[in-house]
Amino acid sequence: MSNPGNIVGGHKANLNNPNTSEESKQHSKEVLDQEFNGGNVESSGDKNPNNVSGGLKATLNNPNVSKEAKDSAKERLEGS
Repeated sequence: MSNPGNIVGGHKANLNNPNTSEESKQHSKEVLDQEFNGGNVESSGDKNPNNVSGGLKATLNNPNVSKEAKDSAKERLEGS
């Protein structure tokens, strides 16, 4: 079976897409309610620490990121 998080994400995207039919949105809502507890899917929580660190470092060097986000990333890097 496909990744449940991806399936839920697709149905949630469909619900928010103004270009999809009401029938399609109703189907997505039914699938989320019946098979995925309304769209609440638990993740394993296993994140690769090197990927997280790399993302935080990228945030610090991205000129399009706010000062607040850079400060938060810096604090998280220093804390790990």
